[in-house]
Amino acid sequence: MTNCLAYCAHEAHADLTPLRIERRALRDDDVAIQIAYCGVCHSDLHFAHNDWGSTVFPCVPGHEIVGHVTSVGSAVSRYRVGDQVAVGCLVDSCQQCAACEQGEESYCEKGMTPTYNGRDRQSGAVTQGGYAQHIVVREKFVLRVPEALDLRYTGPLLCAGITVWEPLRTHGIKQGSRVAVVGLGGLGHMGVKLAVALGAEVTVITTSPGKADDARALGAHHVLLSTEPAAMKGAASSFDLILDTIPRKHNVNPYLMLLARNGKLALVGALEPLEPIHGALLAFNNRSISGSLMGGLAQTQELLEFCAEHQVLPNCEMIRMQDINSAFERMEKNDVKYRFVIDMASLSDVQVD
Repeated sequence: MTNCLAYCAHEAHADLTPLRIERRALRDDDVAIQIAYCGVCHSDLHFAHNDWGSTVFPCVPGHEIVGHVTSVGSAVSRYRVGDQVAVGCLVDSCQQCAACEQGEESYCEKGMTPTYNGRDRQSGAVTQGGYAQHIVVREKFVLRVPEALDLRYTGPLLCAGITVWEPLRTHGIKQGSRVAVVGLGGLGHMGVKLAVALGAEVTVITTSPGKADDARALGAHHVLLSTEPAAMKGAASSFDLILDTIPRKHNVNPYLMLLARNGKLALVGALEPLEPIHGALLAFNNRSISGSLMGGLAQTQELLEFCAEHQVLPNCEMIRMQDINSAFERMEKNDVKYRFVIDMASLSDVQVD
């Protein structure tokens, strides 16, 4: 086992503080990674606050991890010391069920192992995430970062990026597709950038006129104010796909009306009950609703390659590890455009007894 410095939540709603944690000794198929940067996801905040009632404390968040390989197990063949790599939201799965065999490890029928707040499938130890100096991960769950990608901004692709990439690919978005993105936060801004890069005509749907310039700066072709009834009526039956990134309970009926024949509304934000849905809005035009949690390993690697080729990267604000509690406070106020990323070099300035 090895020792490293991390930032940890010890109880709900308490500040994250530095702590030395143990990483397991290398197994034959393990890769050890020195973490260079780690993105900050809203899920990190929810787990640190125990908002979902399932956090095991102490908890080290972080599942948008990028860095360099420092050592490998004896059976590792895909990576060498010095390689530029990434780790996303999961670090293991059963590898035997239909979902795993089909490259959808995030939907493992026996439950995937999350990067933090999960249980190691061999030892039973609680997994600890990327707010740390280094991490040890099974080779299959390590992703290669193309040299053309700027490592500083790659982390959020592993969560916000893949969350919207999965429905864009599943629903066949291509040149000429008509895509709408509801909400312009961390998920929404990546939805806009990726849909534009795929060749779609992209509309941002928002309640705020003040976000129109931001939407166009990200590449959106149009902005639709959902608070303007005439504009919403005029956009009826217009879109092949709507990415709904709103992270809380809301009314999806106004958005269903905007779907064209065979159109799909993909829920990628709200992990809670929605307001009642009017069945007629689905029956007419053969509309449907789908959900997406995240993509599997192959699809995430595909995303990294696509983003390298098209130079699609999230808009990020770099912070020190020591500033994570302030970042959490700002996230609660939606005061970030659009993702925080932690520079792990800042941990060299932290002293722990």
